Amino acid sequence: MHINSIHQQIPFITKDGSTILSILDQSNAPVRNQSLAEARLPAKKSTQRHYHKASEEFYFLLEGQAEMEIEGITKEVSSGNAVLIPAGSWHQITASGDGPIRLLCCCSPPYSHEDTYFE
Repeated sequence: MHINSIHQQIPFITKDGSTILSILDQSNAPVRNQSLAEARLPAKKSTQRHYHKASEEFYFLLEGQAEMEIEGITKEVSSGNAVLIPAGSWHQITASGDGPIRLLCCCSPPYSHEDTYFE
């Protein structure tokens, strides 16, 4: 059994500009097929629009309001909403409310900087 605490993880900035705490991934657990992280964005900030060739992602908003754009379609999301981002889909999330957003990101296969592509 492998158990990690989010409180023991060191934050880092991804290539898209969000602050990440890796909860379970290949850097801190014997993970093979997926990764789980908490991402944070300050109010009115966005990730850089990007896509992942290999990874399918789930975003689950824990806190805040955001605009989620996938392949040119933008929708409002808020805490309690889950979003599927298919592999190969251009996407961007923007903290649209007065406060920051906090979300869980699940990637399969696991997130890697090398699988992040920009315009």
